[in-house]
Amino acid sequence: MIKEKHIKPIPRHILKLIKDADSTSYYRFNKIRFYSYLTRYNRELARVIVAVRNKNNQWYCKQVVVHGVHTDKCYLKDIMFNRLCGYKVGWFSEGLQKEPKWYESDDWGYNDDIYFNIDCPMVNREYALKIKEYKYSAIDKASPDNSIKYLRLYEKYPQMELLVKLGLSFYATSKMILNKTTKDKKFCKWLIKNSKELSYRNYYYGTILLAYKLNKHFGQIQQYQENKKLFYKPNNFQSIKKLIDKSEYKKFIEYLGEQNASLESYKDYLDACNYLNLDMSLDKNRYPHNFKYWHDMRIDQYATQKALKDKQERKGLYKKFAKIAQKYLPLQRELKDDYCVIIAKSPGELIKEGATLNHCVGRMNYDQKFVREESLIFFVRNKDNPQKSFVTVEYSLKNNKVLQCYGKNDKRPDESVVNFVNEVWLPYANKQIRKVA
Repeated sequence: MIKEKHIKPIPRHILKLIKDADSTSYYRFNKIRFYSYLTRYNRELARVIVAVRNKNNQWYCKQVVVHGVHTDKCYLKDIMFNRLCGYKVGWFSEGLQKEPKWYESDDWGYNDDIYFNIDCPMVNREYALKIKEYKYSAIDKASPDNSIKYLRLYEKYPQMELLVKLGLSFYATSKMILNKTTKDKKFCKWLIKNSKELSYRNYYYGTILLAYKLNKHFGQIQQYQENKKLFYKPNNFQSIKKLIDKSEYKKFIEYLGEQNASLESYKDYLDACNYLNLDMSLDKNRYPHNFKYWHDMRIDQYATQKALKDKQERKGLYKKFAKIAQKYLPLQRELKDDYCVIIAKSPGELIKEGATLNHCVGRMNYDQKFVREESLIFFVRNKDNPQKSFVTVEYSLKNNKVLQCYGKNDKRPDESVVNFVNEVWLPYANKQIRKVA
């Protein structure tokens, strides 16, 4: 068991690894960042979490939390946790404050392990492979940054190694999945058979178990779960709820799941049908047999009719659109990230984006919402190929949040893209929006 006297200062080679990792981090502009490294204290593997910040062109790094694989409590120093504000770190001993915070001390304290098991980048994960009991843990190939959680589970579920080597790191720390692999050998064979598709997208854990139980495709189950989660929120998709009676909610969600359709695409379909004055009380319109075919058909009909009506209005629209795009140009992000974010400059760009990615951004009212400054449309592109359409984002100017983030065929992008949009670009955009006159 680790005791306070076993804790040692950060080794120089680890300090260099942390500094190198911080120099390329998305979060390097934030005040405080966290990193971690593995070491051994009193023959027990420990995870040490450090806090990092910059001030006056100086870089500071300090140990704040120490976890042991077999130690229930964790040691703390100069750090506190608040459910509303998150983690706070005191920097009095580094000379960055006039007075110490109430939680700062020269000695290490301790608290429940769960509150301070911070997910953050690990700079030397391969260190665990040097220890006999973790030699085959595959932790160097696993995706979680919370290595202590991973190794604790590995001791109980050694089959985690198989999941990681199959490229299923996302599922390797799920007790639901691990318990199933322990009890059901057929499930293990099924995972191996479907590992390529499962590694391509991170499905809900419940989706995996349902797909296995019902012998259905993951995408169909996932779409059902996502639609159900969104649809039952009180203020979501009011136009659809006016059409669909409460007694039909389950039938409607199941229908979308069977058609592998999203609520957003159905809303666009409904808007187009209403514009075309179709009778939506008829099942053939409300539940078309081939939703994708009829969705595209109605959207095209809508676009054609609207184009005839708006032919003269479009000239003024293009001028207004360009003016709004120029106004919010600072929200673009084209720095050294893996992805860049570009604002749409014209309705024509929306049409091109929608045609390339096969979604509705260029065929519904997104251009009108743009010029009314209700929401803006941004294009997320790979840094190495900024001209190629990749992911489209709708950003609410009223609520300063992302309303939609979809790739080709209205599919949810990879987690790396979603994380970049929500954790890197969105905070940046919200900071820039305050500077826009």
